[in-house]
Amino acid sequence: MADSRWRFTRFVCVMLMTSSVMASKELMTKMSTGFTKVLDQCKSEVNVGDHIMQDMYNFWREEYELVNRDLGCLVICMANKLELIGDNQKLHHGKAEEFAKSHGADDDQAKQLVAIVHDCENQHQAIEDACARMLEISKCFRTKIHELKWAPSMEVVMEEIMAAAN
Repeated sequence: MADSRWRFTRFVCVMLMTSSVMASKELMTKMSTGFTKVLDQCKSEVNVGDHIMQDMYNFWREEYELVNRDLGCLVICMANKLELIGDNQKLHHGKAEEFAKSHGADDDQAKQLVAIVHDCENQHQAIEDACARMLEISKCFRTKIHELKWAPSMEVVMEEIMAAAN
């Protein structure tokens, strides 16, 4: 009897953890879609080529290598449009938390996302070129999101982006 209760408790814990991961993946999908709403504006402002757009579309693919500095410039532009970074080119914590919450994050998730970006910023603060630094921060963020198993599936992200474009 105690053994069956233990199994049930483990089952409930696994289901709760799975539910949390699924909710986090949905959150990252919504945030990615929200971020891409300013993509067209920045695409022309930064004057990026198709290869950078390819990087954007493959961003969440862990095996896809992000090497183009211009992707960092594009991310800076989008973050500026969304008022997520300040003049110092660092994440504005309060606005970033609001952005996450507006896409479905709870307080803990929003704080965790901000902490991840902040940690990535600190790791790469020595890089003087703003675009190259943002590229490295973006790669760091992607890696940490994959470690949490929060990365959205590419198929779902593409569906959301296409739906938002229509």
